[in-house]
Amino acid sequence: MRLLLLLTLTISTLTSSAQNSSLNGVVTANNTPLAYATIVLSSTKYGTTTNDKGFYEIKNITPGEYMAIFSCVGYITERVKVNIAAGNPAILNISLKENSSKLSEVVVTGVSRATELRSNPVPIVVLGKKDIDQHVNNNIIDAIVKGIPGVTAVTTGPNISKPFIRGLGYNRVLTLYDGIRQEGQQWGDEHGIEIDQYGIARVEVIKGPASLTYGSDALAGVINLIPYIPNGQDGKLNGDIITDYHTNNGLIGSSLGLSYKKNDWKYAFRATGKMAHNYQNKVDGYVYNSAFQEYIISGMARVDKGWGSSQSALTTYDNKQEIPDGSRDSLTRRFTVQVAEAGNDDIKNRPIAPQAWLNSYGVTPLHQHIQHYRVYNKTEVKLGDGLFASALGWQQSIRREYNHPTQPGQAGLYVTLNTLNYDWRYSPKVVNGWETSFGVNGIYQTNRSKQATDFPIPDYNLFDIGGFFFAKKSVGKMDISGGIRYDTRNINWDDFYVGANPANGFEQRVNANTPGGRLQFPNFKHTYHGVSGSLGFTYNVSERILLKANIARGYRAPNITEIGSNGLDPGAHIVYLGNRTFGPEFSLQEDLGLIAYLKDADLMLEVFNNQISNYIYQSRLDDANGNPVIIVPGNTTYQYQQSKARLYGAEFTFNLHPRGANWLEWNNSAAYVTGINQNRALIAQSNGAAKYLPFIPPLHIRSEVKLKLQGSYGVFSKVYFRAEADAYATQNRYYALNDTETPTHGYTLINAGMGSTLKAKSGKTICELFLQADNLFDVAYQSNLNRLKYFEYYNASPNGRSGIYNIGRNISMKVIVPF
Repeated sequence: MRLLLLLTLTISTLTSSAQNSSLNGVVTANNTPLAYATIVLSSTKYGTTTNDKGFYEIKNITPGEYMAIFSCVGYITERVKVNIAAGNPAILNISLKENSSKLSEVVVTGVSRATELRSNPVPIVVLGKKDIDQHVNNNIIDAIVKGIPGVTAVTTGPNISKPFIRGLGYNRVLTLYDGIRQEGQQWGDEHGIEIDQYGIARVEVIKGPASLTYGSDALAGVINLIPYIPNGQDGKLNGDIITDYHTNNGLIGSSLGLSYKKNDWKYAFRATGKMAHNYQNKVDGYVYNSAFQEYIISGMARVDKGWGSSQSALTTYDNKQEIPDGSRDSLTRRFTVQVAEAGNDDIKNRPIAPQAWLNSYGVTPLHQHIQHYRVYNKTEVKLGDGLFASALGWQQSIRREYNHPTQPGQAGLYVTLNTLNYDWRYSPKVVNGWETSFGVNGIYQTNRSKQATDFPIPDYNLFDIGGFFFAKKSVGKMDISGGIRYDTRNINWDDFYVGANPANGFEQRVNANTPGGRLQFPNFKHTYHGVSGSLGFTYNVSERILLKANIARGYRAPNITEIGSNGLDPGAHIVYLGNRTFGPEFSLQEDLGLIAYLKDADLMLEVFNNQISNYIYQSRLDDANGNPVIIVPGNTTYQYQQSKARLYGAEFTFNLHPRGANWLEWNNSAAYVTGINQNRALIAQSNGAAKYLPFIPPLHIRSEVKLKLQGSYGVFSKVYFRAEADAYATQNRYYALNDTETPTHGYTLINAGMGSTLKAKSGKTICELFLQADNLFDVAYQSNLNRLKYFEYYNASPNGRSGIYNIGRNISMKVIVPF
C-alpha cells in the first residue's frame, strides 16, 4: 500500500502544477436537506454524494467550465453550468423537484466516466438506498429481484439466492462489490452472495452482455453492489444502528455502521450479525435444515488529494448455512433426519426431526460453512487532463460442506479459492467531444481441495487477461458509444488421484503411486479466447423522450464444473459430470428501448433478442430404460450439455406519479423471457421435451400503489403506505427432458408495507421505521426457480404435494437509528 501511494505521489509531481479549486453547496427538496443526492461533473470523474444535512463538497477540481449534474432517486435531475476558478471555491445550492422516476440517474458501471443513464444505450437500472431500505429482505439479491424487472433468482431457502438476468445466471452474471468482481465458487447452487446487505448504498444492474468492460462471465449482465462512502461533517463520528426482525423464520439482524471524515480522509466500519431458525409454510410446516448464522465485518479508508484519490477496504464474511435434503416420513410428511452414512442409510426409516430442532437458532451438524475474505485498493491519479485508474484486490473463499452424520466434524467438500483481481485503465483528455478509455484487467485464481471426502472438481489454476477500448461521443441529439475487447483465459490442472482413507473409512486425495488409487481428474490444459464488443445509440427525441438501440457480442469461457466436474457436491445433492471438449459461449444480443419522462408518469419499454452459440446447461442423466442414473445413492446425477440457444423477451415499466396528487404513486412492471434450445436433433429425439432451456422464469407482473402522507404528524414525517400484487404466470415452457424440470403453477402474492421517519423538535432524525408483510394471505406456492421444489423422495404423497414449498407469510420490521 505504501509503495502504491508513493507511486501515485511521484506521478502527481510530474503532472501539471495548476492550482485546483472546489465546488460545494447544499441540495434540498421542499426546503428540506436531501441526503444521498449524487453530484457529478459531466464527462469527468469528479463526483460525490450529500450527507444527512444535504451538504456536498467536491475538492481538487481542475479550473474550467463544467456541467454539474444533480440527481437523486425520486427527484428530477438538474443540470447547471458552473465555472470553477483557480483557488476560488465555487458555491452552488440546488433545490430538486420530486419526481418518482427511477430512470434519470447517473451511473458508473460499465462506462469510462460517470455517465447519465439517459445517454447510456446499454440497458441499465439503478436501485437506491431508499428502495433497498423499504424492501425488507433476507438478502440483498432478493431486494434487487423485487426492485428491478428482468432480474430473478434461483433459491435454496430464504438466505440463498443466485441472481439471474433475463433467464441467464451462475457464471453468466458478474457480481461486483464496489467495482471489484466477486469470486466465490459462483457455480454452486447452495450458497448466496457473500456481501453485507446492510452496507450497500446503491445497486447498478446492466441487463445484457457487458464483456466489453469486464471480460468473461458478464454474458448476461452485471450487478454492481456499491457500499456507502462517508461524507459527513468534518471531525464528527457518524453512524447508524440497524435492527431487523422477521416473524416467519425468526430472523434477527443487527448491524452497526460507523463513519468519520477529517479533511481529506474518510473512514467507514460496519459489523453485522444475522441468525434465523427454519422457515415455514402451511404445506410443509417448518422446513428442517433451513436455518443459518451470518457474521460480516468491513472497513474502509479513503484519501482525496490534489493528485487524485486512493481507497482501501477489507471485508470478512462467515456463514453457517443449513441445507435441507427433503427427506420425510411417507405418511405424516414430517421431515426426517439422516443418522447413518450413505451405504447404511435407509431413507424410508429415518427418525423424525424433533420439534425443538425446527425452531432452534442452532445450526445442525449437517451444514455448510462459507468464509470469504477480501482486501482491495482503488486508486485514481490525474495525469494532466486525463485520469489513470487502478484496482487491485485479493479474495479468499473457503467452502466446507459437512454431510457425514457419523463423523460430523469431517467435511465432505472442503475447497479454498484464492483470487487476485487487477484492473488498470486510462481515460485521456476529451478531444472534440470524444470520451475514450482503454485498459487491461483480469484475474489469477487457484483452487485447492483440503481434508475432504468428496471431490467434485479438480485443483486448478486459472489466469485471465483482457484488453479493451471504449469511446463515446454526443452528436446533436444522438449519443453514440461502443468499443471492442479481446480476452484470453488459461485453465489447467494436474492428474488428481483419489483413494481410500483408512482413518475415517471414506476417500481422500492420494499420490499417483498409492495402491488402490484411481485417477478421478486426468490432467488438463487449455486456453480460451474471445472477442467481444458493443455499439449503441441513444436518440433524444426531446428532453423527456428517448430512443435507445444497442448491439453487443458477449463472451464467456466455460467454468470449472462445466469442463472438469466428476463427483458429488454434497450440499447440492448432485453428482456433476463435465465435458472437457466444451468451447466458450458467445452471444449476440440486440436491445431496443423507449424511455419517456412525462410530467405525471414514467414509461420504459425494452425488448431484446439474444442468440447464444455453445450454450452450456445441465440435464438429468437417465439410463437406456429411462431411469435416473444413480452414481451416489440419494443423489441425482446431472451431465452438462452444449448447443445453440436463443432467448428473447421484454420488460415494461409504467410509473404514475401525478403532480396534482403528489401523495400518490402507482408503479407497475412486467418482465417476460423465453429460452429456446436450438439442438434440433435432441428436440426431435426427445419428442419436444428438450425444446426449452432450463431456469427460465415465467411472465412476472408487479403492481404497487403507494400513498405518501404530506407534512408531519407529531414526531412522524415522510409517512407512507403501500400495497403490492406480485404475480407469476404458470410456467409450461420448461426443460422437460428426463424430468430435469416440471411445470410450475402460477401464483399471486399480496404484499403490504408502511414506514416513517421519526424526528425530534430540532429536526434531527431519531430513527426510520419500516414494517412489511410479504405473502399476506399465506399462499402456498413453488417458484419454478426454487431448487427445493425438486427435493422429493416419493412418487406420490398423502396430501398430493411434492417437493418443498417457498416461504409462507412473513411480517418484518426494521429500525434504522442514525447518529
